[in-house]
Amino acid sequence: MTDHSNSTTEVVPSRLRRALDSDLFYAFKRSPVAMVSAVVATLLILSAVFAPLIAPTNPFDPSSLNLMNGFTPPMEPNAFTGETFLLGTDDQGRDVFSTILYGMRISLFVGFAAVLFAVVLGIFLGLLAGYFGGWADSFIMRAADVQLTFPSILVAMLIFGIAKGITPVENRDQMAIWVLILAIGLSDWVQFARVVRGATLVEKGKDYVSAARLIGRKPFIIMLRHILPNILSPVLVIATISLALAIIAEATLSFLGVGAPATQPSLGTLIRVGQGFLFSGEWWILFFPACTLLALALSVNMLGDWLRDALNPRLK
Repeated sequence: MTDHSNSTTEVVPSRLRRALDSDLFYAFKRSPVAMVSAVVATLLILSAVFAPLIAPTNPFDPSSLNLMNGFTPPMEPNAFTGETFLLGTDDQGRDVFSTILYGMRISLFVGFAAVLFAVVLGIFLGLLAGYFGGWADSFIMRAADVQLTFPSILVAMLIFGIAKGITPVENRDQMAIWVLILAIGLSDWVQFARVVRGATLVEKGKDYVSAARLIGRKPFIIMLRHILPNILSPVLVIATISLALAIIAEATLSFLGVGAPATQPSLGTLIRVGQGFLFSGEWWILFFPACTLLALALSVNMLGDWLRDALNPRLK
């Protein structure tokens, strides 16, 4: 009788050992910038995920708010209630630290979902254009060229406006986050499609693809099972960098008032609210959400830059 528990425990350490002995992990250990960025990004993401356990209050629960706590400076007792808050409070008496944690959850959710949507759409269209060529390639690439002539933020605003316009008024707040994901995702698919198309043009002429055709594999099976696994490295790099850009795009749209609704404020919404009180002396309402957004976007972007260099065979 085979002991499956022992075989399972042997497989896991062997996979972990191979990962620790890989060139990628070796490059990671030799890059202080990558290590610091990974630590900062991990701490921020975990703080957002476990916000209900970390945050002192739920800033989105009106019953937990006290207007008397409004405009309390950081680490100073409130003149009326005597309560002290780590990062102060905003005009509604909400704890800024709690609003940052909950707002970061929305920013990260929108960023991850938008990038995932753009990756899936871009890979699908890029594989079609690169493998089949012909009119499909011409149509997809001309559509990509047209979209590249416009700034991505303007494309996102246009898509957001159209989608919000056709959404019933009573459902707009509930659908605002999903519309935001759709807008950012549709504005970012082009770079994935172009990279996947170029890699597919190279891979489809190799022997393993010809062998798959000879044994009767269908085109979509060849694209998904044979070509796609060999072109994921550049896609992973672009997705990491695009995550930082998607978070910034969400913050920009929310700052302009066309993003997350007031009932579900993201980091961009918090910055927009704080900007109105910057010159009246309540600097902390803007400063701390802005610093959080900067740290999050910068750490993810620097990780993407490191990953691009680490996976580049010309730099090894």
